[in-house]
Amino acid sequence: MVQTTNRFFDEVARLMNDAAGVAQGVRREFETLFRTQAERWLRDLDLVKREEFEAVKDMARIAREENDALKTRVAGLEATLASMQAYTAAPVAPPVSPSGGSAGPNPGGGFADSPSVPPLGPINPGSF
Repeated sequence: MVQTTNRFFDEVARLMNDAAGVAQGVRREFETLFRTQAERWLRDLDLVKREEFEAVKDMARIAREENDALKTRVAGLEATLASMQAYTAAPVAPPVSPSGGSAGPNPGGGFADSPSVPPLGPINPGSF
């Protein structure tokens, strides 16, 4: 009777081992199926890879830095231009002659302190 009991337990142990092997196979099959389905879903979502994201992030950072540098440069050029325009647009007072009158142009022609001089006519090169 001892042998039948051992045989019974041997058969039960073998069945349990087979069942455990089948369960592990099913588990592996389920994991593979789930992983494949998850990869398909992620591909369909058009998600970017980490490397691509980091590359675009670096490109955006460099573009922002260049943009800031260009803003600073444009602001400097605008300030220079404004100072040049202020310098050329400043009103200039007419010079004052020693006699106290204005040495600026006379509305009738010539200067206020100078005698009226007729304009020169055309110069003939053969007269020299």
